[in-house]
Amino acid sequence: MPLPPFLKNLFKKRIGSTEINPDEIFIDSSNLPDFDVNQFEGRIEKPIQKKTLLYVAIFFLIIGVLYVSKVSFLQINQGQAYQTKSLNNTLRHTSIFAERGVIYDRNEKLLAWNAPNPTGDDFAIRHYATAEGFAHVLGYVKYPSKDSSGFYYNTAYQGMDGVEKFYDNVLAGTNGMKIVETDATGKVQSENVTEPPVQGGNLTLSIDSDLQEKLYGSIKALADSVGFGGGAGALMNIKTGEILALTSYPQYSPDLMSNGGDSATIKKLLTDPNTPFLDRFVDGLYTPGSIVKPYLALGALTEGVITPEKQILSTGSISLPNIYDPTKSTVFKDWQPQGWVDMRHAIAMSSDVYFYEIGGGYQDQKGLGISNIDKYMKIFGFGSKVQSPFLAGKSGTIPTPDWKKLNFNGEDWTIGDTYHTAIGQYGFQVSPMQMLVGYGTIANNGIVPTPTILKGDGTDLTSTWPSVPINKDYFTVVKEGMHLGAQIGTAKAMNFPELDIAAKTGTAELGSLKVYVNSWAVGFFPYSDPKYAFVVLMEHGPKTNLIGAPYVAREFLQWMAINHKEYL
Repeated sequence: MPLPPFLKNLFKKRIGSTEINPDEIFIDSSNLPDFDVNQFEGRIEKPIQKKTLLYVAIFFLIIGVLYVSKVSFLQINQGQAYQTKSLNNTLRHTSIFAERGVIYDRNEKLLAWNAPNPTGDDFAIRHYATAEGFAHVLGYVKYPSKDSSGFYYNTAYQGMDGVEKFYDNVLAGTNGMKIVETDATGKVQSENVTEPPVQGGNLTLSIDSDLQEKLYGSIKALADSVGFGGGAGALMNIKTGEILALTSYPQYSPDLMSNGGDSATIKKLLTDPNTPFLDRFVDGLYTPGSIVKPYLALGALTEGVITPEKQILSTGSISLPNIYDPTKSTVFKDWQPQGWVDMRHAIAMSSDVYFYEIGGGYQDQKGLGISNIDKYMKIFGFGSKVQSPFLAGKSGTIPTPDWKKLNFNGEDWTIGDTYHTAIGQYGFQVSPMQMLVGYGTIANNGIVPTPTILKGDGTDLTSTWPSVPINKDYFTVVKEGMHLGAQIGTAKAMNFPELDIAAKTGTAELGSLKVYVNSWAVGFFPYSDPKYAFVVLMEHGPKTNLIGAPYVAREFLQWMAINHKEYL
């Protein structure tokens, strides 16, 4: 029997070779017919040839040389350029400026608002009402600031005066934050907001902008025409404490101060002897003159010094022996002879002699004395700040023996000092705001209003306010005297048919030569059921001038009667 072909081949290979190949042993049974060695399962691979390894090594060597060459080129030839680009192509945190809150008057008219910045800065600029008379109430702001590299070192608006300063925490809002990527030229590549800004809160003031503008205009016109150095005025609702108008002349421009560009004009304002940055109504202190007399009357009635009906004769002056030379007399003059006057007529006609006597005593008429004058003036808030954070102002001065010793090299107090203090002269200093609260207290029968510059809900708050310990009947006497004063007395310039008013005037002489005066007009209306108190001050005008604060008050109140009847 012949051998199969594969055995013949096997024997032939055995004859020519002594080696046995693995494929000759492990023969895939499924591959027997054709004996294709490339089809074997589990075939054992041969080693990679050295030539192949050499080719691979040369390939990777070339790649490495190219890589090292490129890195060396970039590092050595262009390293500085890429380093600069890396430094300048940065990520930085930048503020997103919150818009400041808007300020309205009581009728929702804009008084301060925001507008896009024409210089391209990221923050809005502040605009203020163009009408005059609002500077000291509103104030102004200082804007965020950049350094020479264009980076903000101050990222907040800063309120610098008035409402802008006092209510800055309400108006300011909270800045947001964003991440900004810039390239080597400073060009913004991308932005990502991480914290959105929160807009500031809005404020609605109690001020009526129409009343404010008119009152300022009247004060300014009189000051400019007759030579007063300045003036101030206000109107308050004595049931809610809301200030409807409050202004001071002269003033500055809030827009000018915020923008800060016109340095020459700003410097001129800062050095102006008429002090346009002084809020005369709140922070000014002035000799009051006769407007303190109603408080002396209330003290005298409470202490039993005099009755309302008792009359005192004013022949034009009283005399006392001179303390330094008893053979001579010291004369204390009245502004004019008054004849016999009771308390109501003494208030109406502003009799100096009457208040000399009930203040310091004279012959058989007992006087309050300086201690009681000090006591009752303090009861009405003089000598201390007004109880209102925004409107607190200065404390002022009530002359006393201790005050005189301190300010006049230890000099003793005299009865003449008491006389002068009783008519609001000597070292007496009050603010118009103190007077507004004081006359509001008289109008309220002893309930002390708390003034506010913010609009409320119009609720009568008198039940929550403090009161002074004085009999209501005594307030009635004083109010009757002030009403009489507007009808036949020194305040009759403020009397007109459309308004039933109670008022008091004062002319305070200034300096040793007494050639300048402060002119005052104070009061409340309507007389039968008072709702509003007002004060007007004209500062440092010539004594020869016969037109003062009562003229301004009348012009303002008559204008109100025609244009704003809702207040009357």
